[in-house]
Amino acid sequence: MVKMPRKVKRYSPSAGRHTEHTVERVKKRRASELKWGQRRFRRVTAGYRGFPRPKPEGREKPTKRINLIFRCTETGKAHSPAGQRAKKFELVDK
Repeated sequence: MVKMPRKVKRYSPSAGRHTEHTVERVKKRRASELKWGQRRFRRVTAGYRGFPRPKPEGREKPTKRINLIFRCTETGKAHSPAGQRAKKFELVDK
């Protein structure tokens, strides 16, 4: 289990130094029906045709990627680092 504090001190490119940041977990939003990939998917699956790509073999991955946003308390700018993998993730107050 990964426990992370809600406030961390890290480098802010907008401020040019280390400042206090608030941590937020990003939730996956609903995919847009107007994106090109979704339009192509709808076109290919329409009618009597089957699924356009093979179904994934095997089982699900044991861990999921965690997407975080670090928001600088001074400038209000947000930074998003590369997602890390964890089974369980929790934001805790210190």
